[in-house]
Amino acid sequence: MANHASALKADRQNKKRRIMNRGNRSGLRTFLRKFNDQLQSGKAEDARNSLPVLYAEIDTAKRKNAISENAAARQKSRLTKRLNAALSPADKA
Repeated sequence: MANHASALKADRQNKKRRIMNRGNRSGLRTFLRKFNDQLQSGKAEDARNSLPVLYAEIDTAKRKNAISENAAARQKSRLTKRLNAALSPADKA
């Protein structure tokens, strides 16, 4: 346990930040889960329409330092790649 006033304050700040970061990451995972469900159920057009909202959620998490800049870029790239793969057979058919 922290003994000095500054260490006690730092501990309080860390607890608050941990709770906020957990909420931000949880919200992001919820959006990612919905997007994945849309792709799995064959609703690629719905997934395409929800992609800008998902990008905004990723950027918000990055801006709030819940995820790193590289993690945000990696997620966006992978999501776009998965969406394009899901849409390409539909375009050819």
